[in-house]
Amino acid sequence: MFNIYHVNSLVHWEEREIHLRDHMVGFFSQEVRSFLRSVNPAWDVRRVEAPALMPRSLVSSAYSNADIWVQEQLSASEMLVLRPETTPSTYIYMQHILGNHSKTRLPLCVWQAGKSYRREQEQPTKHIRLKEFWQLEFQCAFTADSGNDYHAACLEPVRRMIASLIHLPTRIVPSDRLPAYSEVTMDIEVDNGDKWMEVCSISRRTDFPQRYRSQPRKGAAVDHDVLVLEIAIGLDRCIYNWSVAADR
Repeated sequence: MFNIYHVNSLVHWEEREIHLRDHMVGFFSQEVRSFLRSVNPAWDVRRVEAPALMPRSLVSSAYSNADIWVQEQLSASEMLVLRPETTPSTYIYMQHILGNHSKTRLPLCVWQAGKSYRREQEQPTKHIRLKEFWQLEFQCAFTADSGNDYHAACLEPVRRMIASLIHLPTRIVPSDRLPAYSEVTMDIEVDNGDKWMEVCSISRRTDFPQRYRSQPRKGAAVDHDVLVLEIAIGLDRCIYNWSVAADR
């Protein structure tokens, strides 16, 4: 990882790190899939890729224009931004397949691995607060009346999953911020000798944009509130901490 541009928080990655990222995407996605189906075999798990450019209207109002990279308004058409997170594009895909494909049912997990962009604070590169960064995010939607506490059940398996690749001490801690969309958020941190660094955030989200209608074999359709287990992994931070451990 090199800051060759000499612009804060813009880095080049080398081939070894790129191969490692690809390996992490494959390993983590298989582990999350295995965990979900071990708890409930009915989980439908799918990968999707969405454009890094997205309509400004889909971005959470929690992000001001000062937080994100906004297109210069050149016409009356929809303003575009470089996405600050993958969640909105995943949600809109989930709504599409739930609404247009009768065979798609909850529980449904859709995940993406790709770049996101934010106007981060000017900090030394070692803190890995990058303006352009790689996220691996799983949005796992289920009915609120399912009776399964997927959030609590996944914390230790996800911690072990990360620790199995990053050979440094790991811990689960309450997040120092609770987003408005979340009932509970826990972080997984890695001790890299400089500090405990957050590499993963796990939330139970309440902001899925629509209710879910199930149709029993007998009787009327039933509408359900939807919760989302979000597992958000910072791949750049995972690579950085793997490198710290490998160099010891």
